[in-house]
Amino acid sequence: MTEKPNIAVIAGGDSSEFVVSVKSGENVFNAIDTEKFTPWLVHMKGDNWHVIQDGNKLSDIDKSNFSFSQNGKKIKFDFAYITIHGTPGEDGILQGYFDLLKIPYSASHVQSSSLTFNKWFCNNYLQNFGVKMARSVILRKNETVNTSSIIKKLGLPVFVKPNAGGSSFGISKVKTEKEIIPALKKAWKESDDALIEEFIEGREYTCGLVKMKNKKLVFPVTEVIPKNEFFDFEAKYTPGATDEITPARLPEKLFKKCQEMSSEIYEWCQCSGIARIDYILKDNTFYFLEANTIPGMTATSFIPQQISAMGLTLKQVISQIIEEGLEK
Repeated sequence: MTEKPNIAVIAGGDSSEFVVSVKSGENVFNAIDTEKFTPWLVHMKGDNWHVIQDGNKLSDIDKSNFSFSQNGKKIKFDFAYITIHGTPGEDGILQGYFDLLKIPYSASHVQSSSLTFNKWFCNNYLQNFGVKMARSVILRKNETVNTSSIIKKLGLPVFVKPNAGGSSFGISKVKTEKEIIPALKKAWKESDDALIEEFIEGREYTCGLVKMKNKKLVFPVTEVIPKNEFFDFEAKYTPGATDEITPARLPEKLFKKCQEMSSEIYEWCQCSGIARIDYILKDNTFYFLEANTIPGMTATSFIPQQISAMGLTLKQVISQIIEEGLEK
């Protein structure tokens, strides 16, 4: 009997999204087909990398070859399923490590991850393809800020957000000039750069997808209706704080347009694995918000909802991603 491939489900990371990532990791770990694979839960924070079993630390990870020892036996991982939101999982750092070790992984490669994680770079790149989005300015940490010129360019209200980050940490909706500096300081706690974006009045939609060698799955669009003023961290992760409707209540033409745009953006950014693209819809035009290459995978996250709405299970989709990765 051949041994089943060892799959590392990696969670944690070094950003404010640590707690969310741990929940995503648990959900993915529980969805792995144990008839085909042997899953192991790996938590990372700083230099502390270890295997978790039944909520307790089982063994430290040997970073020289991404392995661990159990009962005197060395176990090497055949595949890494990355569920770290934020650094080092979503910005390409971990992908570079696995590329060096020649260990296949579930997510976008180094260049794609670093591009999409930096909202300013990604926005400017996608504008070359005619993708519509809010106008924005970028400000380095502690840079001198001319608030009146920002308002002159972008108007009010504006959104102030970290240039690199996720889960809506550090985001503020600013309605007056005097709120801009405190909002920037909040964003700079999460990222060295902050983006100030013009406010686009509209409904929020999101569409996940995955493309594999012989299969393309573009998931149904989800309509996001936060009960808070915008889709902040509380709205994302507090049960009942947001109405999430999958499939979205959109005319068929707009529904397909959102799916097609998501597929194009996925290609232009050369994404791999499951990604999710977020939009604001105004006057029947989708305005790009961001591309998530390690989207939330908690039980209540958009991707599991969308997969379920397609009549598929998370187990099926994850199995296909792992199987394709192991073939490379």
